[in-house]
Amino acid sequence: MNAGDEGYLEGQFLIAMPTIGDRRFERTVIYMCAHSASGAMGLVINRLAENITFPDLLGQLGIESTGDRHEIRVHFGGPVEKSRGLVLHTADFTQNATMIVGANVALTASMDMLRAVAEGEGPRQGLLALGYAGWAPGQLEHEIRANGWLHTAADDQILFDADIGSKWDRAASKIGFDVAMLSGEAGHA
Repeated sequence: MNAGDEGYLEGQFLIAMPTIGDRRFERTVIYMCAHSASGAMGLVINRLAENITFPDLLGQLGIESTGDRHEIRVHFGGPVEKSRGLVLHTADFTQNATMIVGANVALTASMDMLRAVAEGEGPRQGLLALGYAGWAPGQLEHEIRANGWLHTAADDQILFDADIGSKWDRAASKIGFDVAMLSGEAGHA
């Protein structure tokens, strides 16, 4: 990736290699929300936050729920700003604070979005995350060259599917081979 490839991974999946060497990201799939010469940001889509439910979160924020939204699970979005709530969702519902990421995917970090979801309104599909994964300028590119990550086109079925346990395997299979069989060693011809 060159500096001229701004946004290169935006809207794609990052798939952690088996040898990533960082327990926070073992077997994770990250949906890339932003990627430019200024750095990168994404959300882990296959790990739940520990010890918090959506009703608990709403209670902590003083938001009353009028809809039956107890099925919404709170995800661990990444280790940066772990108390910050972000909603990754279909672009059929947007607000002023919404950032369009892909053709059908948007990101909103506002109390108004949480209220809309709590009231049974909001986007057709979504994923609520606390925290995010972030990289300084050039850091992600370095980690990719060091065989920490693979990337592939995102897939809405994997992105919003409730089957969290199989997301890493399904995302890896989009590449066309078994990631578990890969070596962490890089070779040069």
